[in-house]
Amino acid sequence: MNQQEILDALAGLSLFSDLDRPQLQAVAHTMTEESFPPGQRILRQGFSGSGFFVILDGEVAVRVDGDAVATLGKGDFFGEISLLLGEPPVADVVAEGSVRALQLAGPELREFLLAYPQVMYRMLQAVSRRLDRANRRSCRHDQPDRARHAAVPARRL
Repeated sequence: MNQQEILDALAGLSLFSDLDRPQLQAVAHTMTEESFPPGQRILRQGFSGSGFFVILDGEVAVRVDGDAVATLGKGDFFGEISLLLGEPPVADVVAEGSVRALQLAGPELREFLLAYPQVMYRMLQAVSRRLDRANRRSCRHDQPDRARHAAVPARRL
């Protein structure tokens, strides 16, 4: 992709929708384009994270201990949690097919987010939605146990 194509791709993603053209140009120059073949592990659970990624094309599987927990596609991002917390990723991220993404080197994420608070806000919204979905799934998963325990009468001593 040339710089104009990257700029156009960024302009179409909700993460960057609050940026004006000069800001989008600056972001386009800050990030590098990466391509990943099907099956390539982009982030490895338990090992140091390498960057913040924004998917331009394709899908990735997010796997925790080998179990698929999410699929991310165009406009989604990953790698931010381990960078922000300074901890290894808690999941593998694997290309489902051919994937093109923009990458921001890990050490640059903090300054990038401070320079573009609109992007930080959009990222916070997206991470909050992910957390809400995960909590809802967890609650649904726990409900049968709660119902089973509620149905067992208490014994008198």
